[in-house]
Amino acid sequence: MEELENSINNPQRTQEKVLSNLLDTAKNTIYGREYHFKDIKNYRQFQKQVPLANYEDLLPYIENILRGEQNMLWPTPIKWFAKSSGTTGAKSKIVPVSTEGLEQCHYQGGRDMLALYINNYPDAKLFSGKNLSIGGSQENNFSNNKNGFYTANISAIVMKNLPFWAQFGRTPGLDVTMMNNWEEKIKKIAEITTEQNVTSLAGSPMWMLLLLQHIVREQKIEYIQDIWPNLEVFFHGSVSFAPYRPLFENLDRNNSLRYLEIFNATEGFFGLQDQKHDPALLLMLNYGIYYEFIPEKEFLLEEPTVLPLHEVELGKNYSMVISTNSGLWRYKIGDTIKFTSTSPYRFVITGRTKHCINVFGEDLFVEHAEKALSVACKKTGAILRDFTAAPFFYERQKKGYHEWLVEFVRSPHDLKEFTAILDKELGELNDDYASKRKENIAIEAPLVREMASGTFYQWLKRKNKLGGQHKIPRLSNSREFVEELLELQRNLQTEL
Repeated sequence: MEELENSINNPQRTQEKVLSNLLDTAKNTIYGREYHFKDIKNYRQFQKQVPLANYEDLLPYIENILRGEQNMLWPTPIKWFAKSSGTTGAKSKIVPVSTEGLEQCHYQGGRDMLALYINNYPDAKLFSGKNLSIGGSQENNFSNNKNGFYTANISAIVMKNLPFWAQFGRTPGLDVTMMNNWEEKIKKIAEITTEQNVTSLAGSPMWMLLLLQHIVREQKIEYIQDIWPNLEVFFHGSVSFAPYRPLFENLDRNNSLRYLEIFNATEGFFGLQDQKHDPALLLMLNYGIYYEFIPEKEFLLEEPTVLPLHEVELGKNYSMVISTNSGLWRYKIGDTIKFTSTSPYRFVITGRTKHCINVFGEDLFVEHAEKALSVACKKTGAILRDFTAAPFFYERQKKGYHEWLVEFVRSPHDLKEFTAILDKELGELNDDYASKRKENIAIEAPLVREMASGTFYQWLKRKNKLGGQHKIPRLSNSREFVEELLELQRNLQTEL
């Protein structure tokens, strides 16, 4: 806690030290020599000399590593590559993961997560039992490569390399955790863990919920505490918890379970919920990651304004740019956040630059969608399972609208009323949306389609994306995913 508080109290100095260490460590790499890291003395020089990078910009260096050429982006040998959590497109991105990235970032995040939890709840007894964590699968796609590279979801890489004492405290074993078949894995996890004293859970809400629902159904119980009476906390991340909370509460006797959010992505461990009653996440400044931020209005510009941490403002959307101890340099990861505090730096996740709708100038982000859907559910008695939305373009001179595909656990008593409330709430949350919807000036009323139960799950299954950190793209300017789901639903109805 003392080390953590030091970085919180000295944010600018901490970040300057991180940048200096990164540049000094990587100055003799191919990338470091190309952009003259050894000559950089401060942030402004760094900003001027080193270009902003997309994945495609770093891909040639990554491909060279896969061919056996080390010291490309980072000096220590790279053997692990994390698959990105994107769910659209057949080809996944793979991101290098260094030993330093594991130890100083991901594992430090885990240690700090436990320290903050114990600090907030001195009566905690989670160490008296096991932590049940659901990870992705390991896919040794490069097993025939003489260089011996491995690719997996970041959760699987973290679990595979955990120290022995951490392995001892978690369940199930790696043989089950690394299983590729999600449906077989969930049965095996349930079989093993229902005989153990599980005191904490960790993972993505979507996949953890499916496991808990399976256990409740198979064990013929009402609450998850009927199996694990000492269960006290769920550490969750990967997607917003808001849509899933009512579903967890249905399985939670007396709402006794504690929920703490983390922001642990493929590219690094960025944030932790450090306050009991504040959902905002503390930005972790001493994990070997240097942060920069692009303001919302410039997300899609080729040469946007880029700000260091000490120049951000409260209440504004920013896209994150990171330089890391795994060799990602000024990398635009696409996640968007909004700061709720600058002393210390706390933030909420608002979505992704690609997971928004801005075809008609409405700037609709996932944050707006989830809040509006939550209100619509509450007012119509609905419980949400999953959703996605995309724009629809009328032919000729007619206006467009947003098409929402929503899967419910419990349907609203009136879908038209649900749609009207959703539309109204989006306007309340987003002035740009409201102005475009006023008197249908640019956008017609949204269309909400109720999807058959299991449609989203079947899409993930058919794309071989069950488990791990895979998730549904919530919003998109493209209709590709929406059309895929509608076609899948038609096929499922035909099969039935």
